[in-house]
Amino acid sequence: MHRAERQQSQAGQGQAGGDHDPEAVPGGEPARVRADEQLRAVSNLTRHRIMAVLRFEPATITQIAERVGLAKGSSSYHVRLLERAGLVKVVRTRKVRGVTERYYAMAARAIALPDPGEGGPDVLMRHAVADLEAAPVDGERHVRMAHLRLTEEQFAELGARLQALADEYRELSDPSLPDASLVFALFHPASREQAEGGAE
Repeated sequence: MHRAERQQSQAGQGQAGGDHDPEAVPGGEPARVRADEQLRAVSNLTRHRIMAVLRFEPATITQIAERVGLAKGSSSYHVRLLERAGLVKVVRTRKVRGVTERYYAMAARAIALPDPGEGGPDVLMRHAVADLEAAPVDGERHVRMAHLRLTEEQFAELGARLQALADEYRELSDPSLPDASLVFALFHPASREQAEGGAE
């Protein structure tokens, strides 16, 4: 997809449990991943799942560790990398038995990823596939692939309709409800000549 359309929404899905803090939900323009440090931060599957925890509500290092299934030290390490990359931030603190607890949240409503380039790894799709494969096998899911023949106008219209539908349901998302993930990819596949050339 075009670079401007490659976005991972961070406020689009709810994390069940906890207190919803509407002031901590980021707004405005998406965070655009450009620097190598940022790209390394979002390319890691564990950090992708940490950002998923922070979509709707802030969480401490301990809470993140519990929800992602990490040791507290590992959780702290990954959150520090995301904070250094400018993708998460501390939104509030509180004292608990003399120790300052920091609550982290996403720094922006969405993350805009760079185009991976021809033949490059697509971080967003790799994370989506990993999440799909890790989902409960007895849970409801809708997966479909369709091969289409479209004019450029139809292609652009379909892309816009898919984006609008995703935005509509993101606005309807309730943090008290279970998580649901939506991923779509509309693209022109490689031609037979390109595919055969890459296989040599």
